[in-house]
Amino acid sequence: MANSKSSSFPVILVFLTLTLVFLFLLSSAPSTRGTQSNRRLKLRSNFTFTFVPPLPSQASRHPGHADPHHFAFDPIISQIEMRREDREWEHTHMPEVEHAPAMESQPEWEDFMDAEDYVNSENRFNVTKRVEVLFPKIDLNPGDGFITAEELTNWNLVQARIETMHRTKRDMELHDKNKDGLVSFDEYERPSWSWRFDEENSTNDGMGWWKEEHFKAADMDGDGLLNLTEFNDFQHPADSTNTKMIDWLCKEEIRERDKDKDGKLSFQEYHGGLFYLIRNYDEFTVDPNEDNYGDATAKKLFSQIDKDNDGFISAEELKPYINNLHPSERFYAKQQANYLLSMADTDKDGKLSLKEMVENPYAFYSSIFTEEDHQFHDEFR
Repeated sequence: MANSKSSSFPVILVFLTLTLVFLFLLSSAPSTRGTQSNRRLKLRSNFTFTFVPPLPSQASRHPGHADPHHFAFDPIISQIEMRREDREWEHTHMPEVEHAPAMESQPEWEDFMDAEDYVNSENRFNVTKRVEVLFPKIDLNPGDGFITAEELTNWNLVQARIETMHRTKRDMELHDKNKDGLVSFDEYERPSWSWRFDEENSTNDGMGWWKEEHFKAADMDGDGLLNLTEFNDFQHPADSTNTKMIDWLCKEEIRERDKDKDGKLSFQEYHGGLFYLIRNYDEFTVDPNEDNYGDATAKKLFSQIDKDNDGFISAEELKPYINNLHPSERFYAKQQANYLLSMADTDKDGKLSLKEMVENPYAFYSSIFTEEDHQFHDEFR
């Protein structure tokens, strides 16, 4: 019996040695997973369902948008995120609904417990191949084998508008009580925060976000009801082409800062905050040595806005500058396009070739991937 135990010991020792060698080789072997081995795509999961406009003192750069920076470069990513958002929205507003309505062209990620398993599988979602597929869809005007900043801006803008309209359609479901595809002012339920907002702004003149004057401005045909396009303008006035909406937006900016309620802004009322929001930083940079917080610079811009030289800024005079206060989706689409060019334009010729995009695929997914150390890249958030 003792001889049997002693004879088995060398065998066990050899087995353990081989096991340790195998584990060492396995741990030191180079990864074969390719470019995705040190990255993990993380889909957006935090959504704001209701827009809360800023107080004038908050100097917001994007009023009128729930989350303006957050649109995906890839339509598949956008579709996945919108479906996730639908489910979260339904859980919040319609708990009796078990599943979101089916969307068109559902990708294979529906087969996964988590959609992130889909976007992190090279066999199912390969970012290099996705760039190759999307390139000719972006390279349209002209289709010359290069993507310019304008082409990339237009692509981003289309993706942003699809997401925005998707949310608008969903939000209309909450307010369209009689389900006729239209929303009246009586049907519209003001969000709970709006009453506090009114109190903080001492708004008792019928103006202000979500007031009837705002609603009427969005009602382009004047029938007292908002269709889908009008309701979208109501929620996102900065992107509206409705002149009544732009007029209202300018009047609202004047009203918020008009201390003496004469319907226009004096230099003092303008300099109290509007100047710092409206100025072009390349042209109107305040000299730190300038007295009284940039009075000379502020006066220079004031005189440019005050076209009739009456010493006041009217809502009409503010129109050419309203995009500085309320940047549109095009502003953000261009901002993102310029960022992508800076990341992938390796020869610095101001445009992208397919080769450059294929060699830098993660530049186009940088807002949703994380490195191995789990540090999020939030360039557009």
